[in-house]
Amino acid sequence: MLRRFYNKIIRLAERSDALWWLFAIAFAEASFFPIPPDTMLIPMALAQPRKAFRFALVATTGSVIGGALGYYIGFALLNRLAQPIINFYHYHEAFAGFQAKFAQYGVWIILIKGLTPIPYKIVTIAAGAAAFNFPLFIGASIVTRGARFFLEAVLLRRFGEPARLFIEERLGLVTGLVAAGIIGGFLILRFA
Repeated sequence: MLRRFYNKIIRLAERSDALWWLFAIAFAEASFFPIPPDTMLIPMALAQPRKAFRFALVATTGSVIGGALGYYIGFALLNRLAQPIINFYHYHEAFAGFQAKFAQYGVWIILIKGLTPIPYKIVTIAAGAAAFNFPLFIGASIVTRGARFFLEAVLLRRFGEPARLFIEERLGLVTGLVAAGIIGGFLILRFA
């Protein structure tokens, strides 16, 4: 079933309204949908390399706005659904501990996980459930999702089909290196 969705999204990339579909899929993936927007961004950027940055901007915008919905799901709905369970099992301390850990390390979680192939909806919903600082969440989402999609756009615009194969085969490595660069940059700024 997942493969059918994937193939359908690839076909959407060829349509005249593909830009709207890219936005919609990026939005949905950040809050509830299982297929990442890369499945559309890559074929679109390969077909029209001069528009790769525009596609990356659309994917970033959709993902950040969808991330806000994911945050809301975690903040408003998860608390309403989870609170009776927390009360029943007396998990108040454990949940408070989770919220404290996310408050302390949440920006790093968002920055690192937003670059990786791990579904971003997990990060957005967890941020909401932890009541993480919303403006900081949005800022970190812009940085991490923008870095991911614009990195893909740069590689696809510069290297074309070989870049697509490299990205698909080594996405974890590529995003891990970018995540390490972001962390290193923050550490340098903080301790320099």
